[in-house]
Amino acid sequence: MSPSLNQDPNHRTAIDTLRFLAVDMVEAANSGHPGAPMGLAPLAYLLWSRHLRFDPQDPHWANRDRFVLSCGHASALLYGLLHLAGYDLSLEELRNFRQLGSKTPGHPEYGLTAGVETTTGPLGQGLATAVGMALAKEHLAARFNRPELPLFSHRVWVVASDGDLMEGVTAEASSFAGHQKLGSLKVFYDDNRITIDGSTDLSFSEDVGKRYEAYGWFVQRVEDGNDLDALEAAAVAAAEETERPSLVIVRTHIGYGSPAKQDSAAAHGAPLGADEVKASKENLGWPLEPTFHIPQEARQAFAARARIGSEERAAWKALLARYGELHPEEAEDFRRRLAGELAPGWDSNLPTFAVGDKALATRKASGKALNAIAPNVPELMGGSADLTGSNNTWLADEEVFTPGDRGGRNLHFGVREHAMGAILNGMALSGQLLPYSGTFLIFSDYMRPAIRIAALMGLPQVHVFTHDSIFLGEDGPTHQPISQLASLRSIPNVITLRPGDANETAAAWRVAVQHREGPVALCLTRQGLPILDGSAEKAKEGVARGGYVLSEAGDGDLALVLLATGSEVSLAAATAEKLQAEGHRVRVVSLPSWELFAAQSQAYRQEVLPDGVRRLALEAAAPFGWHRWLAPGDDLVALDGFGESAPYKELAEHFGFTPEKVAERARKLLA
Repeated sequence: MSPSLNQDPNHRTAIDTLRFLAVDMVEAANSGHPGAPMGLAPLAYLLWSRHLRFDPQDPHWANRDRFVLSCGHASALLYGLLHLAGYDLSLEELRNFRQLGSKTPGHPEYGLTAGVETTTGPLGQGLATAVGMALAKEHLAARFNRPELPLFSHRVWVVASDGDLMEGVTAEASSFAGHQKLGSLKVFYDDNRITIDGSTDLSFSEDVGKRYEAYGWFVQRVEDGNDLDALEAAAVAAAEETERPSLVIVRTHIGYGSPAKQDSAAAHGAPLGADEVKASKENLGWPLEPTFHIPQEARQAFAARARIGSEERAAWKALLARYGELHPEEAEDFRRRLAGELAPGWDSNLPTFAVGDKALATRKASGKALNAIAPNVPELMGGSADLTGSNNTWLADEEVFTPGDRGGRNLHFGVREHAMGAILNGMALSGQLLPYSGTFLIFSDYMRPAIRIAALMGLPQVHVFTHDSIFLGEDGPTHQPISQLASLRSIPNVITLRPGDANETAAAWRVAVQHREGPVALCLTRQGLPILDGSAEKAKEGVARGGYVLSEAGDGDLALVLLATGSEVSLAAATAEKLQAEGHRVRVVSLPSWELFAAQSQAYRQEVLPDGVRRLALEAAAPFGWHRWLAPGDDLVALDGFGESAPYKELAEHFGFTPEKVAERARKLLA
């Protein structure tokens, strides 16, 4: 029989080291959340010292285990773990907790701190992102693993709080994970029964275990979060469960060890205070000085696990070398993905459309472009939130990702837009997938928190948002997006593209696949659009630059610039014909991406939109933001309210989006 972990004083020393590193960080910053780290320290120590596979010398090792602290407010716990485990996070950084320029911000940030696997803080995002990590692991294992050569065998470990499990996104993601039988996912629920307002009973009385059993998860309970033997048994059982995701409900005590604040909301989001820090340290037998005290026994416990991880990584590298000898094509694909490179000629099959071709909705053109590039971009993987046929997101020659076929690249997310966005984040964090999603533009609102987190992390992904304006027609204002374009454009690091025809759509996909610094949103029409004269020749470069001169004609000096996005570009072109026939020289500018256009040189922007020439902008959306492209005296045809339920041609007439009505507005500028 193995000796009890509870009887080894070195374990208790390491646990209390984590507790009081967190307490001291929060006190030094006079800001933060000490309670959760104090209660979670035994669980965190056990996972990091006995179960996680990691090598701090290579934080990006492809087969490392992932650890996600979904309750990101407990960041002081994670920073203590990373420091003790040997990651590049100095004690001085712990002392600078929550300070400007430190690697220890208030909530964990991916890309800033070595060992942080994902940005967390908004509750629920971490757990939902971890579902995407587990999905990515299963797919990559199916794609690359060979008998006796398991390139991908890692697990995803999550610590989540009451608040995480209250959020709707975790319900969506957990349901999806159970349906997909993502056995690599191991979630530990910090059941401390305290929220900011007080007891969880104020708002949260469901049986979480039964809920997760209904989702199809393997559920365990640990009644004492300080019982290392019970935690160990649960962690072992969770690790051995491969057919279902695991949830371990761990009863902890927020602020454990604090005589006055344990098990109270007072321990959650504020420093304990000098007197209570003293009382807590005395209560647990911890020295009052120095602060940030780290006994050698604590360092040794984590160092031992890091050495094991280093040995496991070395063995994996040897396995990868053998893999390369036996499977050179797959090994090259693996290397290329990790390097963020695209295969030569990946875009050679993108279609070109000619003037006179049948009018084509940009959502349909998007489906053609996606399927043209998918065979040459095997890292593309995704699907729709139950709108596959409407979004045109189906990969025609690929299977569906299911529990029985992990190699499929088509995903059915179900009606779960928020989880879909977060799952894409987890997939992108693998570094080897370019995930895409699909839904109506109006439902981008449901996804916005996940898109914002992706933008903060700079994660590559593509969102296919169709039915992009009032011109979807009869479904009416509940489904007609008005403010969503402005909302997406307002998020830093998001590239929003609203192409004006099929050629611009193909060019937009070229941009989306090449862009690796953040999300790309493709906003596409339900209704058919004519192929624009000049787009076949100009769209590739013009879309990549965000805006370009589509056409210019008429006599005399340039009198007016008509600029538009998406379906309104063809309206601008039709209006220009009327004005040119009246003797005016008119330029039509397509502006599919404000962000890309703003990134161009001032000289190029002025070349496209010359100073001193009146501008009339067209967009069937809210006017918010257009001021950056218009000067006093210019005009804008947009929507100041919601849409209506009617056929789209009637809506165009009603809201003033016809060549005749736009020409009337233009004549006032030309007068």
